[in-house]
Amino acid sequence: MHSKKSIALFVIAVIVMILTSGCCNNWQKKFNALNVSYQNVKGQLDRCQSEKGQLAGEVAAGQQTIEELQQKIEERNQSPAVASGFGEGYDVSVDAQAGTVTVTLPNAILFSSGKAALKSATQSELDHIAGVLTSKYTGMQYEVVGHTDSDPIKKSAWADNWELSAQRSLAVLRYLVKRGVPAEQVRAAGRGASIPVAPNTSSSGKAQNRRVEIVVHMR
Repeated sequence: MHSKKSIALFVIAVIVMILTSGCCNNWQKKFNALNVSYQNVKGQLDRCQSEKGQLAGEVAAGQQTIEELQQKIEERNQSPAVASGFGEGYDVSVDAQAGTVTVTLPNAILFSSGKAALKSATQSELDHIAGVLTSKYTGMQYEVVGHTDSDPIKKSAWADNWELSAQRSLAVLRYLVKRGVPAEQVRAAGRGASIPVAPNTSSSGKAQNRRVEIVVHMR
């Protein structure tokens, strides 16, 4: 009797052990499968986050490039007077090949006819130009060039247009130096009627030729 009970208990224990062993194996398989899925999803998430960071950097770089291009477009669309820093109302030309920025002032606002003394009303214009030269074009070389029309000197005391243009350029140079432009960086030249910008056959053409140019040499 005891032996039958022992055998029965043994059989039951074996059955329970087998059943329990199979259940654990199933759960282990499920765990392993879920763990593999989890690792795959985690890997995809890590890749997405990495790609997101790279895309964010590319977007930031692209935005900076766009802003730089917009700034260049705005600068190109500006008038030479504004782009050069002198401001609207000034006759400014830029020669990229020569590396120069030239501000042209008509003699009518600078001098009375046949004179080389600056008009007091002109001083504010030259004050502004001196300020731009000493702030925006620090360290550059400057040249003040006087020009006249082709009419011969008759009533004034000047020997000829060469002398008149030279004295006028010197007057502007001396004023700029008094306003802070370094004397060692500026020179004066008188070109007389040798470089006209308009025909000397009309009063308007002659007026355009009577001028003083302030040339900034960028290199």
